Amino acid sequence: MKLNIPTYLTLFRVGLIPLFIIAFYLPITYSAEITTLIFFIASITDLFDGYLARRWDQITRLGAFLDPVADKVLVAVALACIIEYYHSWWITMPSAIMIGREIIISALREWMAEIGERASVAVSVWGKVKTTAQMLALGGMLWRFNFVMEVIAWVLLYIAAGLTIWSMFQYLNASKTSLMRS
Repeated sequence: MKLNIPTYLTLFRVGLIPLFIIAFYLPITYSAEITTLIFFIASITDLFDGYLARRWDQITRLGAFLDPVADKVLVAVALACIIEYYHSWWITMPSAIMIGREIIISALREWMAEIGERASVAVSVWGKVKTTAQMLALGGMLWRFNFVMEVIAWVLLYIAAGLTIWSMFQYLNASKTSLMRS
């Protein structure tokens, strides 16, 4: 299989994850800024890889598999870093909700695909709104430029957690018939 630009962008995002972790732990003054820059570059590649794949009709099986995996790993790593940094239940709780939801929905999608009903758990608009709030929250909590930015990021984290729960229930409701069959 020949790789294309959208797939290269996804692979680039995967490659940024270890750099993100290293930057987070760098014992230098600008570690937070470097970490946030890497996070936003990775987030922007997420916007472009899917858009370009659809626009240029370059959707591949590898890209379709790797894109959501790269997104989930990047977000889970960023959540783990902010959990460690803040070391507080009120940051850990919404983070755990978001990580748990991703595991539940990934398992649900896999199971629904197995029984041939994958279309009933397609991505919804609420998932995209949740992702936007989540990325902005994570960016603010990684950067920590000032107290106002952190407060806005904390609020966005809770909005993202609320939307996470809401979208999870939408997915579960959409698959209710299949789940409840004996």
